[in-house]
Amino acid sequence: MTGRTDFFDLIGTASPISQAVLFLLLLLSIFSWAVILYKLKLFRTIRSQDRRFLGVYEAIDDPKEIRRRAATIGKSPFAELFVEAYRTTLSDDGLMDESGRRGAKGTRRLERGLRQVSERQLLFEEEYVAALATVGNVSPFVGLFGTVLGIIQAFQEIGHQGTASIAAVAPGVAEALVATAAGLFTAIPAVVAYNYFLNQLRRHATQIEVFRQDLIGFFEGRHEVEPAVVAKNLRS
Repeated sequence: MTGRTDFFDLIGTASPISQAVLFLLLLLSIFSWAVILYKLKLFRTIRSQDRRFLGVYEAIDDPKEIRRRAATIGKSPFAELFVEAYRTTLSDDGLMDESGRRGAKGTRRLERGLRQVSERQLLFEEEYVAALATVGNVSPFVGLFGTVLGIIQAFQEIGHQGTASIAAVAPGVAEALVATAAGLFTAIPAVVAYNYFLNQLRRHATQIEVFRQDLIGFFEGRHEVEPAVVAKNLRS
């Protein structure tokens, strides 16, 4: 209890500049943890919904039924990709050449549409992640800035008192070091979370790319086997 009291006493007796530095670090820490909790929930939801859609995608062969099921699955990038592929295939007559097979123009349009959806999804997932890196990089320097100011003030106080005893030096130095501790306390979770989310983003980007290529093969393969039947099913 005494340690806690002494710690808060140091903050209470700190100079206005040191208190401003600590307040800034508190705001950065709150922002960092808000982003961390938001991103953890977002990635958990995305993984859950992707697994749900993949179960539908692997169990059903009819693209119309998959499209219907995909509409009921929210926040799944895989479902959004399938819906885009279905919509493009359904609406673009250029996907078929005169023989009933997929034309090069239609394939390019399908690839472009899927690429746009995947890039938009990845940009959404990347939101605020860079901010964690900024907090992790800046916070230690903000804390160091507060510490330097505190030590300068401590040495000024020593000069006024005319003594350099431990009793005179220790309180000012301890007060100054609080800012460094606060900076590290803010930076470490932000850096750890940034590296974790960056790894999740890279992993998911790879998964999206693999699924995107599989989707192109899914629709192209159907047109190569039964082009007339598939075209009828997609337009029905």
